[in-house]
Amino acid sequence: MHAMQYEITLPADHPMEIIRERVATRGHLLDDFPGLGLKAYLMREQADGSPVNQYAPFYLWTRPEGMHAFLWGPGFQGIVRDFGRPEVRHWAGLAYDEGPAAPHVPRTATRRTLPVPRGVAPAEAVAGALARQAREAREEGVVASAVAVDPRHWELVHFTLWAADGKDVPADRGDRFQVLRLSAPERSELRGWRQG
Repeated sequence: MHAMQYEITLPADHPMEIIRERVATRGHLLDDFPGLGLKAYLMREQADGSPVNQYAPFYLWTRPEGMHAFLWGPGFQGIVRDFGRPEVRHWAGLAYDEGPAAPHVPRTATRRTLPVPRGVAPAEAVAGALARQAREAREEGVVASAVAVDPRHWELVHFTLWAADGKDVPADRGDRFQVLRLSAPERSELRGWRQG
């Protein structure tokens, strides 16, 4: 499993309805994309208390070939054409679990990034992240949860989809996003996934 995200930060006066329309008219194009576990079409708005207006889709890939086909294919080229080439962050997947609200459509997503502190053994940090993710995935309202690591920057990312509105999500879960749509052609292949 590979996690991937890019963020397109937009001006404060940008009409975010343009992003909603883009997702509504083009989102279905990835509903059967090979190698895609899931794509959460995420957005956050200053009008809702976010520090920025942003379109920031998050992907979980079941295999790297799917990620590569997307990045070099027409879908991502449309993003580059319309918004410029964003920095694409990616992490090696560690775990994915479905939560108690798995049958529900997610309405909110959270992303929490944490550095692996200097002096902490990578295996120790990963073991701690896996234990935390397993606990958090069982919480009420969780649709799905994943944890991944970037060994270049020694950063862990915890990503969670929630059935609830953002105001009903625990405050300590990091950045909050509205889920506009979910494409999940190979979600079943992610269920119960663990690294190694």
